[in-house]
Amino acid sequence: MSANTASRFRTVRWRTVFFVLALTNVPTAGWATPLLGSNLAGFAVLAATAVSNTGATTIDGNVGVSPSASITGSEAITLSGSYHTGSDPMGTAAQIEIATAITLLSSLDQGTTLLADLTGLVVFPGVYTVPAGVTNLTGTLTLDGNGNTNAAWVFLMTSTLITSPGAFVDVINTGAGAGIYWRVASSATLDTTTVFSGNILAWESITLNHAATIACGRALAHTGAVTMDNNTVGASNCMNTIGEGTNGFSGGLDVVGATVNFLPFAEIPEPGSLVLVSAGFGLLSVSRRRRAKSGA
Repeated sequence: MSANTASRFRTVRWRTVFFVLALTNVPTAGWATPLLGSNLAGFAVLAATAVSNTGATTIDGNVGVSPSASITGSEAITLSGSYHTGSDPMGTAAQIEIATAITLLSSLDQGTTLLADLTGLVVFPGVYTVPAGVTNLTGTLTLDGNGNTNAAWVFLMTSTLITSPGAFVDVINTGAGAGIYWRVASSATLDTTTVFSGNILAWESITLNHAATIACGRALAHTGAVTMDNNTVGASNCMNTIGEGTNGFSGGLDVVGATVNFLPFAEIPEPGSLVLVSAGFGLLSVSRRRRAKSGA
């Protein structure tokens, strides 16, 4: 081994040691964590008292009911995940995490107060308070990420969340890191053929009427039941759906201690940019191999 090579090796070795020491000495409270805890994020449907289903329902993610163990109609559910009932540790932990998530969302500044019926609005990322109404959506609500792949929307529903038949939440101009959160102070009902997006975190119950769809998101009820009827709920495999989310729209926010933060703006990469970056990494790899062979 040449003197130069040995010197470079010692430098890399000490840099690695310092990096590891730095990581191990960072206070735990300083780490940012996702708003939805690691157990909760795995559930597409979660209830406390019962999960009931009628008709052919498709769920991408886990289904849980805790502390109860009451699930009916599961034979008609196509499930990509698994069931967790009763005192199952994952379901129990997820119920603790949903209470924490609701509390954290409730701690946010109330933001802009919108009309009870969100139909026709184009809403950019931020925090919004939505008062109770006969319905909160009769037509189309557009969520425009404004080119931010980490866009996040928080809707603080002061009472219920109710949609009308055929309501539609359209998510545009965002990407894989986005997050949509509907904190519902009581219960939520998505009426027939509604196409919805985002994570419903309801303090009480959630009802999905016939053929209502949560194209990308979750139905999470803290103290009540989740009732389904020929629905689709997608918590993870959301590619090629509205918004192009890949995480069940559980991004956009992180938590440090008891503080909820919006993630920094990150521009959606253009397809051409991705090709150039990939090509650049390829050329760099080839260059390094050639230098290694030449002994440089």
